[in-house]
Amino acid sequence: MKKSYKIEVDCANCANLMEEAAKKTAGVKDAVVSFMTQKMKVEFDDGADVDAVMQDVLKNCKKVESDCEIYI
Repeated sequence: MKKSYKIEVDCANCANLMEEAAKKTAGVKDAVVSFMTQKMKVEFDDGADVDAVMQDVLKNCKKVESDCEIYI
């Protein structure tokens, strides 16, 4: 399953850090963050609890970029 989320991030490097953090989150098969469009596209593992995984993605992204936001 793939979903797209609106995000708020201040710079392209921060977006890259968010992408790497999202990719390392359990339940995420792949993630792409676009600074230009302020969107995050996430592909989830089969059978993953999407809401729970996205809460973990948000926590992991906040660790690398504290002022980022993902609108879940």
